[in-house]
Amino acid sequence: MDLLSMEFITALFAIVFIDLVLAGDNAIVIGMAARNLPQDKQKFVIICGTLGAIGIRAAATMVALSLLKIPGLLLVGGLLLVWIAYKLMVEEKKHDVKAASDVWGAIRTIIIADAAMGLDNVIAIAGVAHGSMLLVILGLLISVPIIIWGSTLFIRLINRFPVIIYLGSGILAWTAASMITDERLLSTYFEQMPPLKWTVIAVVTIGVLAAGWMKNKQKQQQSETEEQERKHPVKS
Repeated sequence: MDLLSMEFITALFAIVFIDLVLAGDNAIVIGMAARNLPQDKQKFVIICGTLGAIGIRAAATMVALSLLKIPGLLLVGGLLLVWIAYKLMVEEKKHDVKAASDVWGAIRTIIIADAAMGLDNVIAIAGVAHGSMLLVILGLLISVPIIIWGSTLFIRLINRFPVIIYLGSGILAWTAASMITDERLLSTYFEQMPPLKWTVIAVVTIGVLAAGWMKNKQKQQQSETEEQERKHPVKS
């Protein structure tokens, strides 16, 4: 891809946005791991832990870029990313990160926790990058400072404007559908019928968003019902 092309710029924006949406929990992980340390050491832990986690994530993404070139794995990655896009909308995040008592213990905790949570990020970025490691590196260079210093603000924005999550899920679903249609085992059929390719991408994207919205609506109605029952218990 040409560096100044719209395709490159769009992919770079998507990578940065995905990094922010999927890595927003890093702020919580970092805070929980470093909370028992003296304040003057917390900044060092945050920077080292995040950079270490990002380094591992970049290496994992390089491996994923290579693996996705194997016939069939782009389809598998796309299907897995469909599920990740849905989970992003409906899953309630739980964090069970123990606070470390020393600097290196905190850094180790941050890196291990991020690596465990980062599979979705790796698959998504590898799918968007279309084999370009330059895109991955540029995306990380842009998003890392934001993750380190601004992720708590981004979490507050997500909580205030839930539509950000739906936008992130939509981008993931679109990426997943593109991975599926670009799979070498299937791409011949889609290249012969371009309308079919765009139909599949649209159906997958809209389907994921609709499924997530309905699930959240169901959970909200169930929560409201339980709240009403708690306030007005039925007398036997």
